[in-house]
Order: sequence, then structure tokens, then C-alpha cells
Amino acid sequence: MEVTTLSFDNLHAHGPLFANLFRARHKTFIQNARWDLPEADGMEFDQYDTPASRWVAVHSGGTVLAGVRLTPTMHRCGIYSYMIRDAQRGLLDSIPTNLLNFEAPVDSNIWESSRVFVSDDVPATDRLRVQMQLIHEMVVSARALGAVSVLGIIPEHSPRLARRVGLDCIAAGPVLDIGGSKSVCVSISMQTRH
Repeated sequence: MEVTTLSFDNLHAHGPLFANLFRARHKTFIQNARWDLPEADGMEFDQYDTPASRWVAVHSGGTVLAGVRLTPTMHRCGIYSYMIRDAQRGLLDSIPTNLLNFEAPVDSNIWESSRVFVSDDVPATDRLRVQMQLIHEMVVSARALGAVSVLGIIPEHSPRLARRVGLDCIAAGPVLDIGGSKSVCVSISMQTRH
């Protein structure tokens, strides 16, 4: 098992990994979860997949097992900034505007994590190890990018897992039904012992 953080600067060095990540997202979010998202050639993508973002992929033999996207909260592309802020501003119909207990930050030290997934194909015996690899690389990458905290939307019970692996993860909004599952917006400190 390998873990790679992808950027537009290093895509050329990783063969089909970037496309495979988008294919794994398609399977997770469009095929399995039945979310109505943009797609092309069996890949899921959206307006936040820009050169400003980074993508962490846990993979083995060309198969993507898990992934997460990191986007700076300072980034703008047309009318869009980052998913949580845009939802709060009413730009996204699929995510409630009241997802955060405070105004979504625009700060060079805060990044957003989104499109977090672990493939359904990962056996139960390997899921924790894959999740740990994903979380570890997300923290390493976010810290390298200058993040002191990361905002994300995760399943409502995931903060317990985050705390179990050493992350300081606190709810930053109410539990909401997002895409057919109970989710919560969280703030994760990147200055923990992880």
C-alpha cells in the first residue's frame, strides 16, 4: 500500500493515479451513494478540483483505496471559493446553509478537506489501516501547505475515530442530512500529536 499527495505540479510523475482517484470517487459518490455530481468518462469531479487543490490517494497496484481533497480557504475560481463556504453562502443546493456555527473562514492557515472516502472494496480487516494512512498523509500534507487547521464535512460519528487516532477534531456545526447520510462539519487541528 502506498500513499501519494497529488498536485498539478506532480501529476506527470504518477501515471494514471490522478484519473484513477477520480474514477474511485465516481464509484463511491455517484454509483454507490447516488449523488448527483458532475462526471465524464467514468470520473467524478467538481468546481473545486483546481490547480490550487491537492489530492491524497491511498493506493495499491493502481487501485485507489481511499482519498481526500485539500483546498485552500483563500482560493477563488469565478464565483466559487471552497465547498463549505459556498454552501454557507447558498451557492450549493445539496448542502444546507447552516452547516457551520460561525462564518466560513478565508485564511491562509485553514484548508478544507472534502470528497473524503474509503472504497467499499476495502475489506473490513484493512479499513482501519487504510483510514489511518489517509489521515496521516492528509495531516502531513496539510501541515506542509501551512495549515494549522482543516475544515471538513464528515459522517456524524467520525470525530470519535479522529480523536482515537490522535486528532483534535471538534464539531463546528449541527448534525445534518447531507446526501442521504448524517454528517457534521468539523474543525481539525493540525497541531496535534498525530
